[in-house]
Amino acid sequence: MRSTEPDSVVHVVAGLVFDRGRRVLIARRPDQSHQGGKWEFPGGKLDAGERAFDALKRELHEELGIEIQSAQPYVQVTHTYPDRTVLLDTWQVTAYRGEPHGREGQPLRWVPPNDLRVADFPAADRPILRRLQLPALYLITDFRRYGTAVLMDKLARALRAGARLVQLREPGMPEVVYEALARDVLAMCRDHGAKLLLNTTPELAGAYGADGVHLNSSRLMRTASRPMDDDHWVAASCHNEAELAQAERLGLDFVVLAPVRPTASHPHAAPMGWAAFRRSCGCTGLPIFALGGMQVEDITPARAASAQGVAMISGMWDRDDIETAVAAAQ
Repeated sequence: MRSTEPDSVVHVVAGLVFDRGRRVLIARRPDQSHQGGKWEFPGGKLDAGERAFDALKRELHEELGIEIQSAQPYVQVTHTYPDRTVLLDTWQVTAYRGEPHGREGQPLRWVPPNDLRVADFPAADRPILRRLQLPALYLITDFRRYGTAVLMDKLARALRAGARLVQLREPGMPEVVYEALARDVLAMCRDHGAKLLLNTTPELAGAYGADGVHLNSSRLMRTASRPMDDDHWVAASCHNEAELAQAERLGLDFVVLAPVRPTASHPHAAPMGWAAFRRSCGCTGLPIFALGGMQVEDITPARAASAQGVAMISGMWDRDDIETAVAAAQ
């Protein structure tokens, strides 16, 4: 990695390189460098006048000895350290030639995304690490509509098929009933290695032992700071750019943006459509799940709009082929 004098904003490009087992490559920073001793995604600073993709190709050749054939933008993160501000411009490498090796003597590791630890990386990498651990499918419950027995069976089928992120959203349910249901759903998610976020207060989500909390838009706008620590996931429902800005200010992990299409759960809400959804995705660096009338097939247009994936309620639970649908979303 080339060393240059820091500017007011240091533009750094980094590459996400995966092997066939979907493990991502990380490299250890030299002890004497900024954030020395921590792990990072390979890359480095742009030269004056250099384009980001050209810098990515140059840096990964210099560091890893590989020739980048294609890559696509993943996420940009701006982070201010005490001594500098860094723009971390991350790309997902989709094709390359050669076998990665540490050409500068740096240790390398191939790591499953879910095994990456935030504490091992510079602070600027935190949003990238969180995004890497997110699936393309976010399932949202509706026990009031489907009934406990039916939806527990459908949820179990989805989890066995590979669903790994669930929100327990049951507005209007008495707290004592919600608590019992939360404990049952949490146990089921634990059995399958899935994360469960509760659509309730952060205090109750923590008391129930959930993996995190999902804030509705009203609770989001009343919140002054991130309500749970980095060991928990914090997400929110957004419907406009003001709510997206609030979620980003609070340092949330991801949001859902709705409604993209007409939806039975909110029949009077005007759908924004894919063009407006795409514009909203460009207003934030947070991972976004499209919600509202979503089907598994909508993962493709959602990804084309720079979304993480889709959030589904009836689009999943109304299906008879739940296993096929979940598998298609992976």
